[in-house]
Amino acid sequence: MTRIGIILGSTRPGRNGEAVARWVLEIAKQRSDAEYELIDLLDYQLPHLDEAYPPSMGQYSQPHTKRWAETIASYDGFIIVTPEYNHSTSGALKNAIDFLYAEWNNKAVGFVSYGSVGGARAVEHLRLISGELQMADVRSQVALSLFTDFENFSTFKPSPFQQDALTTTLDQVVAWSAALAPLRKA
Repeated sequence: MTRIGIILGSTRPGRNGEAVARWVLEIAKQRSDAEYELIDLLDYQLPHLDEAYPPSMGQYSQPHTKRWAETIASYDGFIIVTPEYNHSTSGALKNAIDFLYAEWNNKAVGFVSYGSVGGARAVEHLRLISGELQMADVRSQVALSLFTDFENFSTFKPSPFQQDALTTTLDQVVAWSAALAPLRKA
């Protein structure tokens, strides 16, 4: 069965992303088209990139990199939950992505973002990064506004239409993950 990892892309204390990622997982788990699991960057404690060789060489020397690589390699696609900081994604997420290369290749990715303008600019950056990693980013995304989908900018209360956007994003990630399966086996 197709495996989709939901990556919680913030490690900040008091992060809004945890409630968002758990909402994504709760809705995804109601589906029967794939297996869904939460991948919390806090569980990996990745330092700033500390590998001597570029990730494209696949010569990982650090135990934390090997553990991260095994996790990412085990999935067929991803939903990345990202905040928007300074018109981009979080440094922790960018660093985690940069640790690996082949483990991301030929996999689908969708985005659930949040911020003052729904995290749209963070997703724009992640789409560029995904292309370099040979990932297929899906068109649909969930853009959560701190003004309308959070109470007092911190308590997550998504607008009802956001679930429809998430359903479409999940549909697209699962379909593309399945379509790319022959390339992952090559």
